[in-house]
Amino acid sequence: MKKITLIIAFLTFIQIAKAQNTCASAIPLTTAGFYVVTAVNGTDVPTPICAANGAITGTAAGEWYTYTPNQNYTVTITTDITQNTPRVDTRFHVYSGACGNLTCVGGDDDSGANYSSVGTFNVIANTTYTIAFDNRWSAAGFTFQLIQNPYVVPPPTPITYTTQSITTINSSYNLCVADMNGDHKDDITGVSANNLRIHYQGATPGTFTISDFPITGTSMMPTWSMASGDCNKDGFGDVVLGNGNGLSVWRSNSTGTAYSNYTPGQYIFCQRTNFADLNNDGNLDVFSCHDIAPNCYYLNDSAGNLTFYQSNTTPGAMNFGTVGGNYSTLFTDFDNDGDSDVFISKCSGPPCELHRNDGGGVYTDISAIAQINVTPIQTWSSAIADFDNDGDMDIIITASAGLHKYFRNNLDTSNSTEEAFTNITSGSGWDSNASTNIDNVAYDFDNNGYVDVLGGGNKIMFNQGNSTFAPVTYSGISVGAIGDLNNDGFLDILNGNTIRYAVPNSNNWLKVATQGIQSNSNGIGARIEIYGSWGKQIRDIRSGEGFKYMSSMNAHFGLGQATTISQVIIRWPSGIVDTFNNVNPNQTLVVVEGSTLAIENFNNTAFSLYPIPAKNVLNIKYNQNVVMKLAQVFDLNGRMIFESNLATPSINTESLAKGTYIVLLRDENNKDYSQKFIKE
Repeated sequence: MKKITLIIAFLTFIQIAKAQNTCASAIPLTTAGFYVVTAVNGTDVPTPICAANGAITGTAAGEWYTYTPNQNYTVTITTDITQNTPRVDTRFHVYSGACGNLTCVGGDDDSGANYSSVGTFNVIANTTYTIAFDNRWSAAGFTFQLIQNPYVVPPPTPITYTTQSITTINSSYNLCVADMNGDHKDDITGVSANNLRIHYQGATPGTFTISDFPITGTSMMPTWSMASGDCNKDGFGDVVLGNGNGLSVWRSNSTGTAYSNYTPGQYIFCQRTNFADLNNDGNLDVFSCHDIAPNCYYLNDSAGNLTFYQSNTTPGAMNFGTVGGNYSTLFTDFDNDGDSDVFISKCSGPPCELHRNDGGGVYTDISAIAQINVTPIQTWSSAIADFDNDGDMDIIITASAGLHKYFRNNLDTSNSTEEAFTNITSGSGWDSNASTNIDNVAYDFDNNGYVDVLGGGNKIMFNQGNSTFAPVTYSGISVGAIGDLNNDGFLDILNGNTIRYAVPNSNNWLKVATQGIQSNSNGIGARIEIYGSWGKQIRDIRSGEGFKYMSSMNAHFGLGQATTISQVIIRWPSGIVDTFNNVNPNQTLVVVEGSTLAIENFNNTAFSLYPIPAKNVLNIKYNQNVVMKLAQVFDLNGRMIFESNLATPSINTESLAKGTYIVLLRDENNKDYSQKFIKE
């Protein structure tokens, strides 16, 4: 008798769902509990896509339910439960409205362990919601739980979004938002086998011009990550594609009218990929996390040759760790010494690593000194920014499973001692944030002057300015490529083929677009500082952050209600410093390396120029025992006017219009030197 009673109780706890193949035949869920899906094989495909990884590609079936609460609730749907052992890779969508006219309310893809799903959303009494699972990743059966919690009144929303789906954003991998044609506006780049599709942002806000570039040969597809940067210094964006078997680099020609494939062939179980100037020679190198072995990189010799190295393995390689479990790298200057250090998020056991750049290709593991090597923790990516606006970069190790950790940087420039970070998780809002995700990114989404974090749970953790964060949930929002896609100064989010446009509030903003001359042409690794009534804010120019996506390389600052910016300082990887005073807000400030330096002060120890101003000929006087082989002349918008081999120590400037220019000279060791001059 006891056995029969237990079986009856269990069946009220676990409900077997019948066939629910279409929206019209959706099975009603009447209460909280556990529900079994035998297989995802329904004939009706869920659309629109509300969850992360928003592509419909690969989705051919769905399983449908309706849910009508009898009172207001905050509802969680999850497949991250012990009934699914091991976890199943699921994706679900939550809608309001009638079949054929559905509107996204919520959804999730990978916020739970092992790609399972966890999503939370508010519901209104006696309103019918439609819940649909799809087979994008798996058609296997699973159990899901519907949890009803007391209704949580949402806090005031700092920023709202409108959505627009663009059918032409239909590449297999729509992962990249970055400037690809040198106009400093964010474009959308998608990758498919043998094709690169770029939606170039137009002059009219929210408009795009589409260009397709056929790619010959066999390329690795970016199943794990994608990054962008101008690695051949021709003014056009190139891309690196990270795959489970290696990587490919697609590089533009000198006019941006075609792209070619370079697949070097080394086996790398790529996770996060990046462009970074590892040896500070002015050329972007390619970096890739390796999941099951030490990290790898390719050094760029400026002539288009990429040489493979593996940390702790290849003779002469830089040391970026000795073991695998490497899931995400973020290059930023943690110790404010002018070069980019490396933070490595780790999965499957090893603690995270912080490698200090000591110059000359030497990177030192200071994880234990910094005390960020906590265990146990599992993270696929971490959010890194100056969250407290004190002038140094802090770290939130955002968990892909388990608990988040928030560390404050205690940099003290008055001594040479490396200070430890302080764990300030308790009471920060990260201790109570149960939403996990493989991808987490840090930006000032509401332009109030404090950097927020977009991660799991369909929410943004908004920075309150006092080392605490408050969550705000949005319907269907998830991490994607981020940039200003309508040029209004507010950051937008690309989820699949859907753009979530931020609706501007009353806060002011500043964008800084960097054009390197002596440094790499994107200015990757540059530190941007702005000063005003708020004190100080900092940003670093990066290529590749979070786990998977590529976001804008423009430095974006929110200013709150401040109407003046007293100073903007750009510290370039080359050591050159540009300074702007009394900058107006609500603009894109385009900065060419060295453009604010006075002629008489813009000198280097390698050469000098005469006469200044120049007329028909600009002569070069060498101050050191160097041999220059190449000369390039740029205008102050960063456009290269011409280049020539240096047969004699002079440059013909007769064809130049009157104005100010920058000349870059390259020596036999591929080291670059630059100086400004005036053409009369």
